[in-house]
Amino acid sequence: MNTIFRKSMLSIAGLAFAGGVFAGPIAAHANPVDAKPAAAAVQTAAPKPQGDQSHIDLNGEQTGNAKAIIAATKKAGLPERAAVISIATSLQESKLENLGHLGDMNDHDSLGLFQQRPSSGWGTPEQITDPEYSTTAFLKGLRQVDGWQDMPLTDAAQTVQVSAYPDAYAQWEQQATDLVAHNWNS
Repeated sequence: MNTIFRKSMLSIAGLAFAGGVFAGPIAAHANPVDAKPAAAAVQTAAPKPQGDQSHIDLNGEQTGNAKAIIAATKKAGLPERAAVISIATSLQESKLENLGHLGDMNDHDSLGLFQQRPSSGWGTPEQITDPEYSTTAFLKGLRQVDGWQDMPLTDAAQTVQVSAYPDAYAQWEQQATDLVAHNWNS
């Protein structure tokens, strides 16, 4: 059911994108006299966060991990939106704490900022507890999601993470957006 839902959502997103591709050039030339310059038509604002938003106060380690995610995103050549999705995912998965094995509280063999699992092919325990490596691994998965830049954050994160709680990522979008806005150019 979850796979069917995800494929349906991705199909809908693909149709919406395709519709924009086909309608965009036609609409742009419909009335050239009244048309605005192309640069004015570009929207760069992030989508409005979905649902109720959560927020936690961060300590120095958590802030450092957010900055490490931003640095890895920049190094990968991806835009701020990728960092927002990554930080929101990490806020949900670990509260931006680089978690080791938690014993009985551990979800299988999940580790690190993104709670990635060695048994699922994310890397070795040493690799996935390295903030740069785990972020790069997450971003590699994100890049494989067609249209991730334009889909709701929770859908993009869920497609990479395949969580038992697919809607949980959305609650962290505003805090992640604020962290990226504050730290992207520092």
